[in-house]
Amino acid sequence: MSQLAISTAPPLAATSRVRLALMVLGFVLLWSSAFSAGKIAVADCPPLIFLAVRFFAAGVLMMALAAVSGIPWTLTRRDVAVFAALGVANQAVYLGIGYVALKTVSAGLAALIISANPIVTAVFAAALLGERMTWRKLIGLLLGLCGVAFVVQSRLTLGTDQLSGIVLCVLALLSLVGGTILFKLFAPGQGFWIGNGVQSLAAGIAVLPFALGFESFHDIVPSTSLILAFAYNVLFVSVFAYLLWFRILTVSGATAASSYHFLIPPLGMMFGWLLLGEHLEPADLVGIVPVALGIYLVTRPARAA
Repeated sequence: MSQLAISTAPPLAATSRVRLALMVLGFVLLWSSAFSAGKIAVADCPPLIFLAVRFFAAGVLMMALAAVSGIPWTLTRRDVAVFAALGVANQAVYLGIGYVALKTVSAGLAALIISANPIVTAVFAAALLGERMTWRKLIGLLLGLCGVAFVVQSRLTLGTDQLSGIVLCVLALLSLVGGTILFKLFAPGQGFWIGNGVQSLAAGIAVLPFALGFESFHDIVPSTSLILAFAYNVLFVSVFAYLLWFRILTVSGATAASSYHFLIPPLGMMFGWLLLGEHLEPADLVGIVPVALGIYLVTRPARAA
């Protein structure tokens, strides 16, 4: 493991902090709205077919724009293999499982479960990236897990979400964490546009056999909402959100970068309420409090000596 892979990011200048804040804002808005956009899509299209077509469309679009704009190919064969592996972890497995889960869980609950990303990432980052684990982080980890468990238990009691869908969301979360650690360990520091295209194409190749084997194109119901959801997911999520995420990971530590996911639960529930009319339960709002506090404890920088 190289020193570059495990070192923490240097302090950012004021302009860099502003730029990072804008990237974070754009990312969390796109990422949190993606749950509702996905929920809209799977209402009229089998989830794996939708994802396979979305991944191929995003990959072809990015490669075509790279060729037209003259972006040079700087990736080595190793870099291509890394981005392809990221495509399997970050998109094929994470979104494949996540979209299937959206059939039986609300977009808001899916966003909340995925928001545990920084807590789980902190554990793996301590073991694999050399990021320090402290008692404060351990307490934050327990608080975050208790908050998510509280909301999940409330949803199961009310019968609004199914256990099978919740388990799938947890598996999707673990895949996303694995992709984050993989990026910090092996990803190059440049070539993100073409690399993201490679990621999307690899994800499409990985999902396509399952889509053809378990789903049918006859189940697609053409609709305006499906077309809009498809365009939004390709342009704003597969292209721009992942480019922002890669850039944020480059300038931040794995734990710090993942901490921005704490903004996603309230925004995800807000988009679910605005776009899908999903009902917000008091337990949802109560459960967010320990999750946010736990993530703050996990990711808060240590006070200087």
